[in-house]
Amino acid sequence: MTGRTRTVGWAMVAALTLAGCTAHPSAPPPRDRGGPAGGLRLVAFDSCDEALKQLRSAAKAAVGPWGFGPDGDVAPFAAAERASAAGAAKDAAGASTGGFSGTTVHEAGVDEPDLVKTDGRRIVTVTRGVLSVVDPVSRKLTGRLAIDPPSAQRFSGGDAGLLLHGDRALVLLPARWVAKPATSKGRPAPSAPEARLVLVDLAGPPKVVGDYRIDGSLVDARQVGATARVVVRSTPRLAFAPPPNGTDARRTAANRAVIARATLDDWLPRYEVREGGRTTGGRVGCDRVSRPAGFSGASMVTVLSFDLAATVLGTGDPVTVAADGDTVYSSGPRLYLTNDRRWWRAGTSSVRPAETTEIYQFDTRSGTPRYVAAGSVPGWLINQYALSEWNGHLRVATTTDDGRRRGTDSTSGVYVLRTDGAKLKPVGQVTGLGRGERIFAVRFLGESGYVVTFRQTDPLYTVDLRDPAAPRVTGELKINGYSSYLHPAGDGRLFGVGQEATDRGRVQGTQVSLFDVADPARPTRVARHHVAQGWSDAESDPHAFLYWAPEHLLVIPVTRPGVATDRAGGGVGAGEPGTGALALRVGDGGFTVAGTVEHPPALTDGVDWTRIRRSLVVGDVLWTVSDAGLKATGLAGMTTLAWLPTT
Repeated sequence: MTGRTRTVGWAMVAALTLAGCTAHPSAPPPRDRGGPAGGLRLVAFDSCDEALKQLRSAAKAAVGPWGFGPDGDVAPFAAAERASAAGAAKDAAGASTGGFSGTTVHEAGVDEPDLVKTDGRRIVTVTRGVLSVVDPVSRKLTGRLAIDPPSAQRFSGGDAGLLLHGDRALVLLPARWVAKPATSKGRPAPSAPEARLVLVDLAGPPKVVGDYRIDGSLVDARQVGATARVVVRSTPRLAFAPPPNGTDARRTAANRAVIARATLDDWLPRYEVREGGRTTGGRVGCDRVSRPAGFSGASMVTVLSFDLAATVLGTGDPVTVAADGDTVYSSGPRLYLTNDRRWWRAGTSSVRPAETTEIYQFDTRSGTPRYVAAGSVPGWLINQYALSEWNGHLRVATTTDDGRRRGTDSTSGVYVLRTDGAKLKPVGQVTGLGRGERIFAVRFLGESGYVVTFRQTDPLYTVDLRDPAAPRVTGELKINGYSSYLHPAGDGRLFGVGQEATDRGRVQGTQVSLFDVADPARPTRVARHHVAQGWSDAESDPHAFLYWAPEHLLVIPVTRPGVATDRAGGGVGAGEPGTGALALRVGDGGFTVAGTVEHPPALTDGVDWTRIRRSLVVGDVLWTVSDAGLKATGLAGMTTLAWLPTT
């Protein structure tokens, strides 16, 4: 799940004590009456009948002449999801332990799915539907398992992801469109996306021990210990067929008639589990569905919980919210879902809702996720890095009106919220950052925050968050270009990866910066490395960023490397257009090129070069990963040790 697109978020609800769906639960939850910003709530439906009634009502209000989305799709984000598969940059704190590097993640101890994982004993990758296992000691391929046929048609073109625990790997495959049987008599069902999860045993030759399929598209996942939370987004299975020559009013009326005939089966996700030679199916119960105020009925987000230490996958203990989501952030004990309703603002309605991001907080310390509180902030988030929990407070960075209406009145701010009963209440804020610009990167580190905005120049703001009630900007650094990912470098320093730009904001190629932020009042850039006309996956996906602190080594993939320069602007090397991984040593004097790594040409689809996707360290070896295979490179001297093709 990488690439540049909207990151769809998690949604979770309180575990209910109902044994099944009943018409009259013994203790009905309070009804949601809405309220001002900061007073949002998430509540369960009173009954199955009430759930269907409210879902129909909300969907009728949201549907237009061509369906729910601005382009007529049932799924408001389906067009964007088909164009690009994974979420916007997922933040990363360069987790590494012992003699190997882990996936670069936002919070230590909260793992995120990626196309390669290692525990130091083995390296596991999944590319083009094939899982490969490598022994980093012998540098040999020890296992290979075809999980998904190459011919499988994807609607997103996204990457598969991996989560690893002991001798088990959970493979998360991007959804594909499949034909579904009709759910109501006499009505055809439209094709719909189906997400698939595969549990693989790695104790011997890799083998599938569980296969889970559910209606919807895979959003994201998080893992704490052996527990994996997997999030799937689905839309109602409604076969809209508005008259092609009618008026918009007639088309909308026809779509509302379809909604009026729909049943709960048209909304609630169905799943199928294959394990132990048996296939069982089920559907999310309406007793496990909750909704926020102002929901549209156009989307549902389901959270599945799996114990990777167990012998079977099971049903996933699904819980569902009748809402959409944009971003997920997990601190470990708590998980936050946000929804900025941007598809409403992109729609055809003449009423443009305020730019507001709704935030839902859940307790994920054990068992089924439990809803705790909700709130809202002005504006929208760039990605999960715009959220951070520290000392019982949630810090949120947003941009309001980023110019999507071609305006220049955008502005950004940082808001601090605290849980008060069932509400996330704002306790402090600092606004007015980067007027006419939008946020490109955020990093919260303890009591400090760092925000990058950009339009023509790159202001790096330092924010003092020691007093939650009175956050304040303490420093500002203006340079050309921008950073789209910020990473802690230790000793009061910060890495930035993004693009160099001219005075007019024209990008000039990948730029790696080293900032000194020890004095928050006077942030400075002490070094930079520029790859002329280059671009790096690390600019939009922090999983592609590696900083191996024991060797002071920074590694990023680069495409079309050109002239590299040091902080003084002098040329230090040049390369022919191509692709590879760039390794930089980080010292007191700045960056020094340690070497570059290239993979043999794949010679597929008419392309005679291979794009390196990831890098990791095991012992004294740098491993680089592409769709074609893995290369082992010695950290001492950057010499090639082995090439292991996986295709």
